[in-house]
Amino acid sequence: MEIRPQPSFDNTEIAFSSKSNAELKRAYWLFKLIGNPSLVLAGRVLTNLALTLRIPIGWAIRGNIFKQFCGGENIHQCARAAEGLGKFGIGTILDYSVEGKDSEADLENTKAEIMLTIQEAARSKNIPFSVFKITGIARFELLEKVNANESLSDTEKLEWERVEKRVDTICAHAAQHGVPVFIDAEDSWIQDAIDQLADTMMAKYNSTKAIVYNTIQLYRHDRLEFLKKSHQLAQKGNYFFGVKLVRGAYMEKERARAAEKGYTDPIQPNKEASDRDFDLAVNYCLDNIDSIAFCAGTHNEESSLKLADAVDSRSLARNDKRIFFAQLYGMSDHISYNLANAGFNVAKYLPYGPIREVMPYLIRRAQENTSVKGQTGRELLLIQREMKRRKVK
Repeated sequence: MEIRPQPSFDNTEIAFSSKSNAELKRAYWLFKLIGNPSLVLAGRVLTNLALTLRIPIGWAIRGNIFKQFCGGENIHQCARAAEGLGKFGIGTILDYSVEGKDSEADLENTKAEIMLTIQEAARSKNIPFSVFKITGIARFELLEKVNANESLSDTEKLEWERVEKRVDTICAHAAQHGVPVFIDAEDSWIQDAIDQLADTMMAKYNSTKAIVYNTIQLYRHDRLEFLKKSHQLAQKGNYFFGVKLVRGAYMEKERARAAEKGYTDPIQPNKEASDRDFDLAVNYCLDNIDSIAFCAGTHNEESSLKLADAVDSRSLARNDKRIFFAQLYGMSDHISYNLANAGFNVAKYLPYGPIREVMPYLIRRAQENTSVKGQTGRELLLIQREMKRRKVK
């Protein structure tokens, strides 16, 4: 049996093996720009103004930030990125990143697009999962009411039935094609409604293996306990528990709302607590791997190395399909490529959609890079190191 070395996230030759010199230089300047909070703020204001006034902006971002973080404007355009990742043993998760819609026609269109991603995954060896957000197929205000257990009008009851049918149609399609599907986590004040939908779908479609995965955000202080309860519920229901573990991305928004509404802040007291619970959640999944399939969605080097070490120390195969790592396209290639090179299962979230519609996603990516301590600096340092190794000027 081939024994592969442990991955080193400092190996820039492997990390950027897919990038040409020109692509490396583009990435360098992009991370340089989004590492500047003032520039990011100005860019956000100008972009929102352009969107409001319906000023064409595709020409300005198509060849830079859009190309760095997105696969294209439709599934067909994503094929090149997916094939490129596949050459290095990295899977693709097609993420239709259109959001903020609330008409029935738009919600139905999003459902149809998600089903197309499932069909594409069934056809391609490079696409191990599909993914969707409940807010892509349900009106946000309706989710808030359901989450708060408020009484629904007769019209709203019918609307909620349509939401449940959309979710079930997507998950049934995934089960039919044998494609696991992630249900993404969202704001805490709609998450209970999402969790209930996810649990219902898992009970229905996870009888023989994990098809439906819920997502748990460990920057919330109650989620480690929720993970355990969800798993216990699955055991009682005699179905497999599928879960994607992430830290989370909306800390400032969550804290501001808790302060405004006067309820207990759902966010961990500090980063150390989030890191601790994330690693404990990973270990819990490994301890119960016979009834759990999980994906560690993280850009944290330490957590990634801990999981890689744990897979080996427990004598699990590095390519065990119940265990995946995932990162966002265009970010943390030093983690993704080095893990894949060492034989672990890795996939990249590949957002796509019309440029105007994907702009809210791109703005969040830029904001998160400026707010996550050390993230942009680390990316820049490694890119510079590889440019120096290649003698790129």
